Amino acid sequence: SRSLALARSRRGLAGAFMQLKPDSKEASPVAPSDSESPKVNTEDDDASYSQALRSTAIVVAAAAVFGAGVWGQLGADKGIEFFTGYIVEESLSVDNLFVFLLLFQYFKVPEELQKRVLSWGIIGAIVMRGTFISAGLFAVRRFRAVLLGFAAVLIYSSYKIFLGNEEDDEGDLSNNAVVKFSNSLVQSTKSYDGDNFFTMVDGVKRATPLLLVLVCVEFSDILFAVDSIPAVFGVTEDPFIVFTSNIFAILGLRALYRVLSKLVQELEYLEPAVGLVLGFIGVKMIAEFFGMDMPEELSLAVVVSLLGSGVAASYLLPQSEAED
Repeated sequence: SRSLALARSRRGLAGAFMQLKPDSKEASPVAPSDSESPKVNTEDDDASYSQALRSTAIVVAAAAVFGAGVWGQLGADKGIEFFTGYIVEESLSVDNLFVFLLLFQYFKVPEELQKRVLSWGIIGAIVMRGTFISAGLFAVRRFRAVLLGFAAVLIYSSYKIFLGNEEDDEGDLSNNAVVKFSNSLVQSTKSYDGDNFFTMVDGVKRATPLLLVLVCVEFSDILFAVDSIPAVFGVTEDPFIVFTSNIFAILGLRALYRVLSKLVQELEYLEPAVGLVLGFIGVKMIAEFFGMDMPEELSLAVVVSLLGSGVAASYLLPQSEAED
């Protein structure tokens, strides 16, 4: 089977940073050993999975209702912008969750503790995305040429996805730049203490590996925002649409993670589809900068078609073809 090859592929500039392997010979951060941390539950939990599916459906339905409200109150163009932005951000969030899955496996985080990390990670993501969006809007309104920079980021991200590097498809994150940097900031114990981020050791308050995982998750989200935020600016510059499409995409991450953790081996062609979407939006931004506008309906149709084709290909094409 393909296992976690898709999860181990990193997206765009975030991927370039995530794959850096420092030359330093100092000891790399050590993940909690099997004897020092609870075992990861690898058995399928049908009840939990069904609940995750229902929660995901509820969040998606809420986004659809909100988008319909935007359409009704602000007009068709704004409604289409919301749905396009939401679909683009949701597709990029999927790739983000694959990296979270890899982090949880590396640090051997028990399933019941993963939910706590994801909840706090979502809160941090909302705050950081709001900050990045505000900064991006300020930059775009003051310096229109910034849009060309955003477009370049997206096209480069698309290029990185298709360039690929099988040598980077490895499960050991001990030399990963984000993990090493996070470990330098958070000196944690080697064992978990329930769902606590801190514990007492010989009368001294120490961080647990759970806090280290949370820091890694937050830094990863910052890196993924490098192409996530420019992508939504390629759809619209309306601050209301930009922020709400991001928030709805983020709110469903916890439930969606549980679903993707089970489907990770099946979404073979989603990553290339995301790459095509990023490239398309990048080219669209350049064209619109020079006055060649594209109808919002066409933009939405292209995004949906590319992502839908990626998902369909993942299920219709034989697994052996992907491995060859």
